[in-house]
Amino acid sequence: MDVHISLDGGRDLAAQVYRQLLDAILDGRLRSGERLPPTRELARRLEISRNTVALAYDRLVADGFLTGRAGAGTFVSAEPVRGRAAPKGVIRPRPIWRDLPPATPAQSTTRYDFRVGVPDARLFPMETWRRLVARELRAGAAGYADPAGHEPLREAISRHIGISRSVHAGPGDVLITSGAQQALDLIGRVLIEPGDVVAVEEPGYPPARLLFRSLGARVAGVPVDGEGIDVRALPGEARIVYVTPSHQFPLGTPMSLARRTALLAWAERRRAVVIEDDYDSEFRFGERPLEPLQSLDRAGRVIYVGSFSKTLLPMLRLGFLVAPASLAPALRAARHLSDWHGEVPTQAALARFIDEGLLARHIRKATREYAARHALIAEALAGDERLRPVPSTAGLHLCARLAPGVTVRPGPEPAVERLEAYCGERPAQPGLVLGYGAIGRDAIPAGLRLLRSRMSAGPEAAAPLP
Repeated sequence: MDVHISLDGGRDLAAQVYRQLLDAILDGRLRSGERLPPTRELARRLEISRNTVALAYDRLVADGFLTGRAGAGTFVSAEPVRGRAAPKGVIRPRPIWRDLPPATPAQSTTRYDFRVGVPDARLFPMETWRRLVARELRAGAAGYADPAGHEPLREAISRHIGISRSVHAGPGDVLITSGAQQALDLIGRVLIEPGDVVAVEEPGYPPARLLFRSLGARVAGVPVDGEGIDVRALPGEARIVYVTPSHQFPLGTPMSLARRTALLAWAERRRAVVIEDDYDSEFRFGERPLEPLQSLDRAGRVIYVGSFSKTLLPMLRLGFLVAPASLAPALRAARHLSDWHGEVPTQAALARFIDEGLLARHIRKATREYAARHALIAEALAGDERLRPVPSTAGLHLCARLAPGVTVRPGPEPAVERLEAYCGERPAQPGLVLGYGAIGRDAIPAGLRLLRSRMSAGPEAAAPLP
């Protein structure tokens, strides 16, 4: 074990060595059973006499913190040592960080897991992915990489979104990120000045709303109806508008072509920026989606954000953004300053995954399964007068508004998210958001029956759920 000891002069060197080794043991840096350097070696490194180090070791042995073993060396005592907590300190974050909810891992142990945004890991071709990653690791690439991302991956993504989503982008327009959330963070760092107004959908995606607030923006919620965000309700001073037009989160409705056209015209008049988060657009169960805002944009005011967290796995942390050329240098610099670049082997593996047609194959397979789960839940919700499903033909969840007077009692099962959690304005909209990525088809009927048992009777008699 390489122990760091700093001596401050010639006074009582043995006591200094003793105290610093003792501190390392008490706070857990040196753990029970770990071997200390031989006295001769530590004395040489510290440029002091061996007797001085031996004196410190002997004192720690006498106090019971070290144990000497003939022919083996000196070890931290086998007796468990309780680590000391770091001082609480007096440093305080900016007020915004005290107001934000603490980050907690999203976990569920229930069989009836209707959480939102969780794909089914069992559908992912893990063995194929391991083979691709292992191949890249064997290649032995080292050193720092391009902040914009692995070039073959940027080429593969530009082709993939060009074919599947009609996004107009070359490799130089694509920047690889650690998921959509980092893409939003980089955009905010580059564009947001303290006090700027950022318009978001209401209800909408809470992490985006909180992120913009943390960067000093004033966030304004704008109502969403059956055609998408209400462009007429956009605040005139808004500098950025964040939308999920392909599959509005969490309602699930797509933005109409008329609204898309109106939003782009509004952005051009106001010299504003539109962030298009193409949330959950890959899994579609109906007609082909409308053209993305990015492909309709003629003024260069749209930044397109995508992610592989749902199509692959969230733990891989792979996403991207497509920005106008005028922003590319600043976004690349922001990525470089924040974490330099992502994991090159993972990015290279994804490039091969796309180029070999494996991503398209996986999406087709997963879409068939998710479509069956979507249909099962939609049919069940349509049979209960207490719920008013919001039409949706894509994604990994669907939303249902609660009829007036209907409430849902809290309970550990099933794991269901409330629409109120996605509302930034008050009064919040009552409803339920049901994900179907983490729950198998066989568990859906029983989970919905359990959910029904927790719902109040409401103004009208409810038909039984299947």
